[in-house]
Amino acid sequence: MNKKNFGEVSSARERSLLIIDNRALDRECLAQCISAHKSDMEVVAFGSVEEWKRKRHDYPPLAAVLLNVGGRKVAEAAVADEIRKFSAEFEAPVIVLADNDDLAQIMKALECGAKGYIPSSVSIDVCIEAIALSLAGGIFVPASSVFAMRQVLETGNPVARPLAGMFTARQAEVVEALRRGKANKIIAYELNLRESTVKVHIRNIMKKVKATNRTEVAYKINDLLPADIPSDTSSRLEH
Repeated sequence: MNKKNFGEVSSARERSLLIIDNRALDRECLAQCISAHKSDMEVVAFGSVEEWKRKRHDYPPLAAVLLNVGGRKVAEAAVADEIRKFSAEFEAPVIVLADNDDLAQIMKALECGAKGYIPSSVSIDVCIEAIALSLAGGIFVPASSVFAMRQVLETGNPVARPLAGMFTARQAEVVEALRRGKANKIIAYELNLRESTVKVHIRNIMKKVKATNRTEVAYKINDLLPADIPSDTSSRLEH
């Protein structure tokens, strides 16, 4: 896609939004629609990353990458690997656009490194706000998934907890304890683990959510889950 398609104003833009979609009509329609509503970024669309790389010097630096997987399932190995690859390769946040808002698919996308998940059922205004949230460092998930998370949590069924899609069962238990601000010794006692084992779990959890300390783990998880569990993490979490 030639960047001139978006008018001369695009030349003054200092950042670009990259849309990756192997369906030409879909990506071009989406690009023009976003461009018409969001004038602070140049919107470019390609069928593959390889195609964009050949022409990337013609465009401003990336602000975000919108990967449209369409009706494909994030749980499919090829799709999950694609999200992981993009998340590792780009410094800009990678946002997944998909045709469904299934909770398991959303959690899998976030586990693979996506910084947002936008179902195609939302309006263009919501889509743009979701992109803006990711640019600000937040993580966008559809409201329907948040309600689903709350419903699952309220059932009290640990097997069905949404964290299971991102962590192992034991890691999910440790995460829940971190959200409550519990110290390592308490976590070890309650879960019948060695304190050294708890520390290993915490390190692995930090890697998965790309956090640098325990406090950041709690805050990132709280961004994904309903804030119905009181926490005094700022004063009790150990680094």
